[in-house]
Amino acid sequence: MSSLLASKSVRRKGAAYIALLVVSLLLVTVSSNAYVKDIQHGVAFAFKPFQVAVDGFASNVTSILGTIVEIDRLRQENEALEADNDRLEAEARAAQELRRENEQLTALLQLRNGLEYQATAAAVIARESSDIRRTVVIDRGSDDGLEVGDIVITAGGALAGRLVDVGSNFAHVALISDSTSTVIGQLSAAGVTGKVTGTGQERGELVMADVDATAEVTDGEEVFTAGIELGAGIRSPYPKGLLIGQVVDVLHDPNEVVQTVYLEPAAPLDRLEYLLVITDYEGGITGPIETGVPCDPTDGGTLPDSDQPCASDAPRSTPKP
Repeated sequence: MSSLLASKSVRRKGAAYIALLVVSLLLVTVSSNAYVKDIQHGVAFAFKPFQVAVDGFASNVTSILGTIVEIDRLRQENEALEADNDRLEAEARAAQELRRENEQLTALLQLRNGLEYQATAAAVIARESSDIRRTVVIDRGSDDGLEVGDIVITAGGALAGRLVDVGSNFAHVALISDSTSTVIGQLSAAGVTGKVTGTGQERGELVMADVDATAEVTDGEEVFTAGIELGAGIRSPYPKGLLIGQVVDVLHDPNEVVQTVYLEPAAPLDRLEYLLVITDYEGGITGPIETGVPCDPTDGGTLPDSDQPCASDAPRSTPKP
């Protein structure tokens, strides 16, 4: 029985093989026929536009995909370049700021080396202003040897103000533009003196009053601290020769014996960053002397705060009932 089944399987396989062989021979024979070839060429010609269209579509799809990939790559490169550019710009700004600060500190160091007084460098850490007050806070205090009344200057030796309050590691500077500031100034060309006071204005305008009316004052003329020393222990609270500002206008009344001069401060009072505090200048009354200016509080309850010295042994004022 099994041999019979095996014999049938062999016969089926043989028949299939013979059939495939016959079909192959027929196809070879037919394909070599000229008529069949013409039909094949015609069919190929008829479908050629479709083939070209399909090939073109495939090419376009491939091109689009390649373009998308290229655009994405360019986008990533552009983002990387922008990030690098931002970093380089930030580094350039930081380097420029460091260079500017270094130039300011170098100028202060050169000024300190050329001063006849001891001075401490300080940085401005805060600004306080109102309608009439102009003060700044610096990062040095009594721990650094600073005291109330110390003179504060900027690069170039321009006068900035005086210390009015000192803590252990900070101090308040009343700028010369502050409405409470008074300095005796001297015109460089005319040689006359006057009382320079602050106006409390943001730009730091100064007014020089009580200037001799006979003095010829010109625009641009410089005004320095007079540093008046009366001898016998009386000395100006401000050292002589510190630049205060330049003349920008003059108010001259022919009927007055004095004239008023308006100044632009030499120091950039609205944008101070670094200062020098003179720590060893002793102004005011440095020895026993009799003067007519008492150190008693004024009617407002405050001590005199100007270039005019006072003496503790002067006649006392009698309080009003």
